[in-house]
Amino acid sequence: MTVIESTFGRRMTRATGALELMNDLGEAVAMSGTQPVHMLGGGNPARVPAVEAVYRRRLAEISANDAQFGRFAAAYSAPAGDPGFRAAVAELLEREYGWPLASHNVALTAGSQTAFFALFNLLAGERQGDVPSRILLPLAPEYIGYADLGLTDGLLVSRRARIEESGDGFFKYRVDFDALESIDRVAALCVSRPTNPTGNVLSIDELRRLDAMARDRGVPLIVDAAYGLPFPGLQYAEPECLWNDNVILCLSLSKLGLPATRTGIVIAREEIIEAVTAFNATAALAPASTGPVLVEPLLRTGELLELCRNTIRPYYEGRCREAVDELRAACRDLPLRIHQPEGAFFLWLWFPGLPISNERLYRRLKSRGVFVLSGHHFFPGLDEPWPHAQECLRINYSQPRENVVAGIAIIAEEVRRAFQED
Repeated sequence: MTVIESTFGRRMTRATGALELMNDLGEAVAMSGTQPVHMLGGGNPARVPAVEAVYRRRLAEISANDAQFGRFAAAYSAPAGDPGFRAAVAELLEREYGWPLASHNVALTAGSQTAFFALFNLLAGERQGDVPSRILLPLAPEYIGYADLGLTDGLLVSRRARIEESGDGFFKYRVDFDALESIDRVAALCVSRPTNPTGNVLSIDELRRLDAMARDRGVPLIVDAAYGLPFPGLQYAEPECLWNDNVILCLSLSKLGLPATRTGIVIAREEIIEAVTAFNATAALAPASTGPVLVEPLLRTGELLELCRNTIRPYYEGRCREAVDELRAACRDLPLRIHQPEGAFFLWLWFPGLPISNERLYRRLKSRGVFVLSGHHFFPGLDEPWPHAQECLRINYSQPRENVVAGIAIIAEEVRRAFQED
């Protein structure tokens, strides 16, 4: 008999796409001693030597400075997060974009996932004397990690993206604004930009239109920019971003090469920051200071943005071009479509007419040591089946080139096998 009998316990311990993703990371390490493993799943960033050299330098500086070491490891931060780092974030955003921000507009969390757990459940869900409200995801596919954050069922609602094929083997998802008009009980809109899993970057016009829609409904627009601007800046299209007092902008240190620091960053009007701060104090006392102390001087001097623009972004753009070329060569006889890669470090593969489910394809690939993510996990909140959702895979091209090339070859073999068996 299990001791986990509460509604909360059952909800938080059931099988989810996020749990599968993280378990795969551990399983890949275990398998690596017995067979070749090609880790094209997960969201782990690349280890870029030039970037890590900067962090190693900072660790040495922290170790040699008693006050910095105290903040880094020997004291709790404020429940909103390290004050110096929060001020540095606000100053950088005001300097770069002219946004009127101060430290009271910034709160830190134990990673982005914790930020979205807090925001979704603070804003939506059961309401006293009223029907439950929901988070509207304007287009699916969307981030796997949103799917199971609600403390109540039905917290998310979404609609299919429109598909635009360009005729050169690429396609792009667009927001179907007409399909959003009739959705009721909305407490907030939420988009990732660049989108995880597809690498899609909503145009600034689409983003402003979503902001206007949110304002008309009297609710905030949440923009998840974990891969976007201003850091790590893995945004290859649309060099603009958006913030105002109705936007909740979420950033992260993870994709800078610091996922283990678990540092999420929420930029919002003071009312929202106060709510996130209270959540932090109740759930975790305070977020960690390791990442903030490591990065703060890099924000203040401009070194971090220079590192993003001159090292991190070019690295991933080059890896993206290589992966696209490898895919096209390996799948030249297959009906492959690739979502236009406009940001992040994923490629979203669509095999129209795939004769087996993408989940079955995922299992076949995993048995051969190739870890990807089955696309069916990335359609949270849809209220009707969509065959397209069974025809897509997400791969991460950030890992060592030889692993990506070998993994792509096996993907092509297994997809070819599926069509030949049909």
